[in-house]
Amino acid sequence: MSKVVTPRWGWALTGSGHFFNECLEMARDLEHIDLFVSKAAAEVMRMYKQKLDMPRSARIFDDKAASSPQVGYFYHGVYHTLIVGPASSNSVAKFVYGISDNLATNVFAQAGKCRVPTIVFACDTAPELETRAPDGMVKVYPRKIDLENVAKLKDFEATRVAESLAELEGFIAKRRSELVPR
Repeated sequence: MSKVVTPRWGWALTGSGHFFNECLEMARDLEHIDLFVSKAAAEVMRMYKQKLDMPRSARIFDDKAASSPQVGYFYHGVYHTLIVGPASSNSVAKFVYGISDNLATNVFAQAGKCRVPTIVFACDTAPELETRAPDGMVKVYPRKIDLENVAKLKDFEATRVAESLAELEGFIAKRRSELVPR
């Protein structure tokens, strides 16, 4: 890996398969990115037969320690933005209720505590939607609690919640434009 450049993009992967491949492609397009791979995301990567072919400037952090020591980078201004995508309903619920028990939930919490702008691509955003399973597209019907948690997350400070790939791309483009030196 190449020398660390700061500030960087942070991108956390959770255990959602909802447009997982597309999210990974978007992450690959960002320069100076750190990828936070939760244990659940590692399982999804195997199911979707994905490899972490990231740019040379990327760093990859796996969920191997209970305390997620990598979150310390947030205290030192290493990140200008955190993206969580796709975000499972489990992760969104933990975000909303302040539970930080894995790498993805820990980086989300620390980003908030360090006032790092965050973009979350939530998977359960409508009463009925189509998502890609490892063997093709399927219909899912998010529960009322899942939809309520997404709505609550939208009220978090410095947090944007994307409900589609197009919206995620738009939020990333907007954040890029905010980072351009004037």
